Amino acid sequence: MALRGFNSKLCKTAERTFAAWASLSGVQATALKQAEGLTDLRNFSNLPEDTVYSGPTTQSSKRVTLRSLRKKHAAKEPITMVTAYDYPSAVHVDAAGLDILLVGDSVAMVVHGHDTTLPLTLDDMLVHCRAVARGARRPLLVGDLPFGTYEASPHDAVNAAVRMMKEGGMDAIKLEGGGPSRIGAVTAVVDAGVAVMGHVGLLPQSISVLGGFGPQGRSAANALQVLDDAKALEAAGCWAVVLECVPPSVAAAVTSELSIPTIGIGAGPQCSGQVLVYHDLLGMMQHPHHAKVTPKFCKKYAATGELIQGALQEYAQEVSSGTFPTRQHTPYKMDGNELHSFLEQLRERGHAAGAEAIEQHLTSS
Repeated sequence: MALRGFNSKLCKTAERTFAAWASLSGVQATALKQAEGLTDLRNFSNLPEDTVYSGPTTQSSKRVTLRSLRKKHAAKEPITMVTAYDYPSAVHVDAAGLDILLVGDSVAMVVHGHDTTLPLTLDDMLVHCRAVARGARRPLLVGDLPFGTYEASPHDAVNAAVRMMKEGGMDAIKLEGGGPSRIGAVTAVVDAGVAVMGHVGLLPQSISVLGGFGPQGRSAANALQVLDDAKALEAAGCWAVVLECVPPSVAAAVTSELSIPTIGIGAGPQCSGQVLVYHDLLGMMQHPHHAKVTPKFCKKYAATGELIQGALQEYAQEVSSGTFPTRQHTPYKMDGNELHSFLEQLRERGHAAGAEAIEQHLTSS
């Protein structure tokens, strides 16, 4: 009886859902699908039996939340954070057990090849956020609000933040700056129920005003501004603040004055945690141009780019010389009877070249 009642409720729920879909316009339906269906594909009956690319099937450990991060910060345990942009990197970050995965707007430069973060749109960001959300189950997921999506008004900021949560699958958002307009945006977004990470020091989205990417807080006045901005962001409701490219003395002062975590990038060891970009720390960019622009503060924990370059060159050489693929990498066979039938039908249809190619292959193998 209990099962029958459950099935009845399920059917009624399905009827209401289909009725709701029927009342929506095409655009509305698409938006709702994106908002509610990040993992819908995994429930389709036509998925392959071995879903190699469907994401981690189990969590390696308990999901990271703001509550668990606050406990870690209170215990003075360093917080680990990596910036990554796609499904494969998210799977690696998840398996490595990092606390936070930031889907940063630096994807505009690292992945899309722009010289700044400014060209990136919210729709661009959502594509990367969804890919990361499919691959990472353990870390807290934070998405950058791109330039132009929150500066004009708190209303714009809330709309962009809500889309990042509903359509991007993020747990929180990050925005840059601590001026009055940013504080208004943070206040509105937090009031709307979205967790916000702040960002002070070097603000890549403000390159037009700054005149370039360079360290901040090197004068007493500028250092005090960094501190004031960080404190204003905390007061507005931010749960953490990124400190980018400031002297370690400034980072130490800011960290000691805040009750929320500071995440440093090029800001020294006194922060509550650290963040680096996935591609940078793995040494993936080996082109001379990238060598010039790789941040000085980034430690390379691997030379992945050299391995990639060598593998691509070896592959090209083997294909050119005819040494790839070998029998080891040609696994698919036809049953002998089927092959004989195929050969006979080729001859009957006048495909002499095809039949001869098969006979030559059989002779050589």
